[in-house]
This record gives sequence, C-alpha cells and structure tokens, in this order.
Amino acid sequence: MSQPTAPPSAPTDPDGLAEALRGTGYLPDEGLATAAYLALAMHRPLFLEGEAGVGKTALAHALAEVTGRPMYRLQCYEGLEASQALYDWDFGRQLLHLRAAEAAGAGGDTAQLEAGLYDRRFLLARPLLQALEDSPSVLLVDEVDRADDEFEAFLLELLSDFTISIPELGTVRAAVPPLVVLTSNRTREVHDALKRRCLYHWLEHPDFDREVAILRSRLPQVTEDLARQVARATAKLRSLDLLKPPGIAEAMDWATALHTLGARELDPDTAARTLGAVLKYREDTDRVHALTRGALFG
Repeated sequence: MSQPTAPPSAPTDPDGLAEALRGTGYLPDEGLATAAYLALAMHRPLFLEGEAGVGKTALAHALAEVTGRPMYRLQCYEGLEASQALYDWDFGRQLLHLRAAEAAGAGGDTAQLEAGLYDRRFLLARPLLQALEDSPSVLLVDEVDRADDEFEAFLLELLSDFTISIPELGTVRAAVPPLVVLTSNRTREVHDALKRRCLYHWLEHPDFDREVAILRSRLPQVTEDLARQVARATAKLRSLDLLKPPGIAEAMDWATALHTLGARELDPDTAARTLGAVLKYREDTDRVHALTRGALFG
C-alpha cells in the first residue's frame, strides 16, 4: 500500500520560494518572489496588476503547486453577485427532498421538514466558501477590476477576517487564512481600501533573457535560436502602439506554432503567416503588415 505524499516544505525565504517556483516552470524576478513570500509569511492577500499575459494568473497556480494546497479560482465579471461567489442552495435537490418526505408520510412536522431543507448537503459551495472550508488553500480572484463596486466592497469585508455567515447554518471561519491572489488588468482603478488590505506588486513584461529562459523552460522542444528570435520579435511588437501588446502567453503560442510548422528560425514570411498566434486584433495585424516586416522580424 502506497504511503500518502507529504506536503512540500514551506520555503523559508524569498530565494527558496523563487527556486521552488522555478521548479514548476514559473520564473519570477526578485521583486515578485519577495512579494509572494511575504504574502505567504504574513497571511496577507497579494494584489497583482499588469498587462494581460504577464503571468499573474500563472503565479497563483504555481504557488498552489509549490505549497501543495488546493486552488480555487473566482473569475470576476460585470454583474457578479455574492451568491455566485459564496454559496447557493440547490433548489432542485431541496424540492426532491420535499417530495420524498411527502411520499414517506413525513409532511406533518412542518418545522422539522423546513429545517431539513437547509442541511449542509443541499448547499452549493462557490469558490470563496470552498477556499475557507478547504483550509489551507490558494484563492485566486481573477480580474477583480471587471467586477462591480458592490462586489469589491463585499470582497473587502471577507478579506478582513476570512469568515462567512450562513444564516441557516452558522459561521464558517478558515482555520488557516487562504493565500489570496487578486489580479487586475487595470481596465479600471480598484478602490484604495481593497489595495490597502493587500500586498501590491506590478508585473512588467520580462526582459529579453528572462523571456528566453521562460520559453526554454516551458517549451523544451523549441530550439535556443528560435526562442531567442521569438523573444526579440515579441519585444519589438510590444514597442509598437498596439491595442493589445503580446504577453508571455502569446510568445509561447507563437513559439509553439512555429515549432509545429517545423520552422528553424523566424523569417519575415513565416512570421507574417503566424501572426494570429501572437496578435489578437485586426488593427494590430494590419499595422504590423504595413510596417517593413524585415525590420521587425529579420
């Protein structure tokens, strides 16, 4: 009989965390590794801002792998309500329970029947409640800037004490506060009150050497030369006035597409045929085609 795997030992300093993250394929810079370590050590939420595709969401996945914790993700969007993030009652199963009770002749004690409707087995836990119950955990609140102000205020209250009150069942409190990672693409400004509750870090696009290292780490099948050419061309694209500058994720897609086509290097013609892997707006593609491709990708 196999023995259960022991949870990974907690990193004792930022360098140790950086090394552990590199083991998962995530290559943080010194500032990001320090911010993530402090969030772990101080039990404080980590608020990450930056352009789309710079690795904000990927960091939460890597931290869950490093710490051996389950990860729960709440994807924010306009109109998100607390019930969709916290919990909801399974009305279908409650109705079946009522019918089963009536069929069994147990419909006389109304109070007991009503109490049975709000048993824990009929509760649908959403990501926020799951993260508190399954402690310790990693909670990713992704793209919080897309949520409404009302939800942001509710989230601030939750992060203050990591408790949830369920009127029918009582209060749920996390035994160990989850490691909370909030991300924002800065489509709007998040309120200062929420930022003050968190540790903050702005993620830049990686420099040339680190982007090459990321491509080689995540895509070992891609040659060193091709990885360097993709990283150099991606950096040139970011210097243009594009609607959506390519992030690390797009650079990885581009390198994968080129490798799939059997390309050994990034020449202008191959680059032009594969721009759909790295640029996601027609205006950006038209702008690049209008420029001298040889100057960009030669």
